[in-house]
Amino acid sequence: MCSMRIGDMIAPRMVFGETLVELGEEIPNLVVLDADVGASTQTAMFRDAFPNRFYQMGIAEANMVGVAAGLSTQGWIPFVSAFAIFLSKRAGDQIRNTVAYPRANVKLNGAYGGLPTGKSGASHSAIEDLAIMRAIPGMPILVPADPVETKLATRAAVLLQGPVYLRTVRCPVPVIFGENETFIIGKAKTIHEGSDAVIISTGMMTPKALLAAENLKKQKGIGVKVIHMGTVKPLDVDAVVDAAKTFGHIITVENHSVIGGLGDAVSSALTEHYPCRLTKLGFNDIFLESGDNEELFTQYEMNVENIIETVGRVLGKT
Repeated sequence: MCSMRIGDMIAPRMVFGETLVELGEEIPNLVVLDADVGASTQTAMFRDAFPNRFYQMGIAEANMVGVAAGLSTQGWIPFVSAFAIFLSKRAGDQIRNTVAYPRANVKLNGAYGGLPTGKSGASHSAIEDLAIMRAIPGMPILVPADPVETKLATRAAVLLQGPVYLRTVRCPVPVIFGENETFIIGKAKTIHEGSDAVIISTGMMTPKALLAAENLKKQKGIGVKVIHMGTVKPLDVDAVVDAAKTFGHIITVENHSVIGGLGDAVSSALTEHYPCRLTKLGFNDIFLESGDNEELFTQYEMNVENIIETVGRVLGKT
């Protein structure tokens, strides 16, 4: 396993592959199924370490999920890996009916989640996958913030009995958690304290939200509390309600459509438990373009500067 120091830029997909190998050494009934993207999602590491427990299924995601469900009935723990856009769409029927419905012990890695797909193009941008998975009964959704949490979330997914959807990203992201970090499914983490505004973020947007909060404190003396939701489902409703009671206005930030993802999950919790104002930062009702990741994040007003501007607007300090 590569060393992970705070501030290092590491691609979570690399950590995912390394963690699968670690788990393969510990759990003899762990198997990995891949849809001809092993070099991209890094399941090739598991293939090289355990060739007899690796199944290359080709570009046939629906069939792959069905096979994984079958393997789970024989005591195996299958970890399915494919690009999130194709896993959530092409295999949606199989995920619902052969995995989620019978509560099969199948793990799903939706790789290349959200915008950062390199320059593969709009066809590979998965900005609806969380909405799809949220709608499937009994499907936990793990969206780690950095490489450290990716390792912890991958392990948590394997150890959890039943189906789970893990979302990983392609591009390097900064390490923000230390080596003693823990991961508990369904629990949020406060990673920056502040008394002026609150951001609830998930996945690779959490490091951006953290940097925005640090810059606001240094440059303008504005204190922003940042709550990271490593689990979008089940949502930590208590953390959401506490934030609503304290601040009266919540900002959500996610690498996903504003329809059906973290923002809507937070909105539902607020509607039911403690209504307050909500501002959602995510991709609007659009298809994304192809291009440089950071340029596109800026174009869609999803970068650190845009988070800072949103906080200022919420506080009336633009």
